[in-house]
Amino acid sequence: MANRKFLPARRQITGLMLLVSVILLHSCGREEEKGYEYLISAEKALSYSPVYIGNLVNAAAAYYPEIDQIKPLISDGVDVYTVIYKTMLDGKAIEASGLMCVPQAAGKFPVICFQNGTNTVDAYAPSNFPLNTQYQMIEIIASMGYVVLIPDYPGFGASAGKPHPYLIREPTVRAVTDMIRAAKEAGGNLIKDIEADNLLAFIGYSQGGWATMALHKAFETEYGNEFELAGSVCGAGPYDITYLFSSMINTDVYPMPVYIGYIVNAYSYYKQFTNPVTDILNEPYATSLAGLYNGKLDFSQINAQLTTSVQALVNSSFLAGFSTDAHYESVRNAMVLNSIAPWHTTKPLYLIHGGNDTQVNPQVTEYFYNRLIEAGSSPSTVKKEILPGLDHGDAAVPAIVKGLVFINDLMKGAGK
Repeated sequence: MANRKFLPARRQITGLMLLVSVILLHSCGREEEKGYEYLISAEKALSYSPVYIGNLVNAAAAYYPEIDQIKPLISDGVDVYTVIYKTMLDGKAIEASGLMCVPQAAGKFPVICFQNGTNTVDAYAPSNFPLNTQYQMIEIIASMGYVVLIPDYPGFGASAGKPHPYLIREPTVRAVTDMIRAAKEAGGNLIKDIEADNLLAFIGYSQGGWATMALHKAFETEYGNEFELAGSVCGAGPYDITYLFSSMINTDVYPMPVYIGYIVNAYSYYKQFTNPVTDILNEPYATSLAGLYNGKLDFSQINAQLTTSVQALVNSSFLAGFSTDAHYESVRNAMVLNSIAPWHTTKPLYLIHGGNDTQVNPQVTEYFYNRLIEAGSSPSTVKKEILPGLDHGDAAVPAIVKGLVFINDLMKGAGK
């Protein structure tokens, strides 16, 4: 459930840029003594000129022509900050992090919060790798007149060393919400002449699509008095985890066992279910599992230490009894708890999925869309699009571009 594999991207920064970065870091340090409720620090990491942004967009459009749609919307340079803030994980206060991208022009701007896809490597987290080409394409959205947030998620960046609560709803929603609050505190304080508006939209793909759906529901039903939700774009998300997990294990071969292991490891560590891992996975995979998700191994390295054979990876009793056996009730309950229950949404919602997705079955989106409509949501409010012929990674860029156009139109309609 990841975006296209991280591409090599300008890892080498010139000596001049390093010198500038050192000056900026010392000019904008940790601010706990200021008494902010959420914000700890906001340190400038990068700056992009309008010329650089134009060149980046032109280069990307050579591979993805649909990017031409956002060219006319670019109007300013962008400053990128690394934000460290306070949140909660597993009942304990922690420091979390992410990127806050702002226009170089002064003003009050609505917020777009981007939730990235599945990642297992801390070095690839947004705040650790802002020059990654994929993140750059999100960062420069700020040039369209937005404050753009890219959370790391717990377990990465400032909270590295803690297991990532993969597809666990409460800490994901909590961490992203607290980053939005920290961004509002940073605006006008550490980041002068910039203010984050209460008007916001969410966009995400894969794991980020699931996180975005969870946030959309939470901000519509729980945070309505604190924020004004314009709408959300959810790409290829595993909204119903039971449905997704069943599709993963009810086959002979699953090409990405990293996802099965990630769910089992996170749910076991954070006590989402009471069954031991050996109830779900066979040896030697059950015993070695925790060591694979240490923030250092990428997808291919983890996949190489698991197996694509479902029969070899997953306990035969679990395969036979997952759906009905009382012994696995806590596993089923955990997946229901962390799925997003359909509801009657009145906020614009755009679901996108590649029609040939082999990692997250597009039927997950079809199924969830139908359940949203059954729950009372209007087809005029909830839009669904299946992109024919596209696999999981191939659909990522088209989905994000379509989503940005959708969000920009929403923001204009809300008086941006």
